[in-house]
Amino acid sequence: MLRADVHQLRPLGWEKDPEEERFKVTTLDYLTACTYNNYALFFRLDDAVKEKAAATLKEGLEWTLSQARHYVGTIEKDPEGGHSFVRKKDSTVRFIVQWLDAPEDAAKYPSIDDIVRTNYSAVTLGDLDTWSVPPMTYGEKPEAHPDNRPVVSAFKANFVRGGLVFNMHHHHYANDVMGWAGFTHQLAENCRAALTKTAFPAWDRVCLDLSRLIKKEVPEEVKVDGPPPAERHPDHKVGQSLLFHLPKSKAAELKKLAAPNDGSRISTYDAFSAFIWRTLTRLRVPVFKPEPASHIFWAEAVDMRRRMHSPKVHPRIQHNVMYAALSNTAPVPQLTVDDILHAPLSKLASYIRQMTNSVTQENLDKTLDMVATVRDKTSLNIRIDSHPPMSILQTDHRDANIVSADFGFAKPLTYRHLLDRVTEGVIIIYPSRNNSPDSDEGPEFSIAYEKHLAQDLINDAEFNKYFEYRGIDAEDAGKVGA
Repeated sequence: MLRADVHQLRPLGWEKDPEEERFKVTTLDYLTACTYNNYALFFRLDDAVKEKAAATLKEGLEWTLSQARHYVGTIEKDPEGGHSFVRKKDSTVRFIVQWLDAPEDAAKYPSIDDIVRTNYSAVTLGDLDTWSVPPMTYGEKPEAHPDNRPVVSAFKANFVRGGLVFNMHHHHYANDVMGWAGFTHQLAENCRAALTKTAFPAWDRVCLDLSRLIKKEVPEEVKVDGPPPAERHPDHKVGQSLLFHLPKSKAAELKKLAAPNDGSRISTYDAFSAFIWRTLTRLRVPVFKPEPASHIFWAEAVDMRRRMHSPKVHPRIQHNVMYAALSNTAPVPQLTVDDILHAPLSKLASYIRQMTNSVTQENLDKTLDMVATVRDKTSLNIRIDSHPPMSILQTDHRDANIVSADFGFAKPLTYRHLLDRVTEGVIIIYPSRNNSPDSDEGPEFSIAYEKHLAQDLINDAEFNKYFEYRGIDAEDAGKVGA
């Protein structure tokens, strides 16, 4: 029989907390996706360690929730306009410990070896509700809308044969991926301190100071109506997320292949992004038949933590401290379909470098000033599937470095953003599972792609020169046979 222990966690020191704390949703938070994120960490653990790991996670969470204070409570409307993370003295956070490791359940639930063998695929896990805290799973859904008082966070530790799948849920307004990484490294350090009975790490309250990203509400008479909420484009087909690996040696080859002749700088990121864009466009053009002189929407999320300069920000600062470079609004001339297919690869790589460089603190400030004038800011969230097929939005996780987070009882093997809703056009770039200088293990790429075209990409000889196919990362729930 399935065993699950439900804990309503109170942050450490809650007895001395004020009756209510409010942390303003920033002007920038509204521009991110209005969804929940649920990142699952995978650990290999012996049976003898599991109970201790569960107790350690509980204590570590109590510490961390007393530090990253906006993770506790709900998002609510403010009387003066906007929204806040509202934390009351008696607010709690759900932490569920579930045991899926009974020998008699071996046919129902995978072991950690099964999960590793299939490269941590969500398909191997099966029904994600089993592993999650509904409704806090990914996807545009009413439960995540800030007007509906969404819960900010929840956690679920799923113990399987040979290991642990630790699923961490949070509303996207609470954190982008690097904010979550900062939270997770803090949690790991707190867990290690709890387990080893050593001093707990400090937490700088500046990590909760997002005042520079909050614009004052403007008078009602000067506000403007924003666009209607974006909807999924009707031309999209059912998608799958396909997982590929780019070895470090192959990434070096791609960078050499895409290097400009004029000596200008490109990064490895620019090179593999250009190559992926060209490949996906080449394979899709015969199906979707865009005009050669037309433009394909391309976008990337850009972490602003390293780009803020007046002043610099703490590397573990919370919330969304990122901006997006969008091909249709960036101050860079767009490439045509013909350019993407036939120009030198160096031109595509240089274009991506220009796109990234166009994202500055100054441009972000101007955008936030404009956003402040919009009456309903919740309609401004980015939604890549509102753009037509062939559009791309990349999100680069390589700096998250979760495999180095030592929880005391183990380090994660890797992590995944567990999905049972595939958003067309999204490419997640995961960090390497092995940071050893001697390893050729490089980043992994979860590419949301049309299911009926998947074999064309999987079997493409030119793509396979560099990228190794590692299986299906995610399927749309209920659409596996579509």
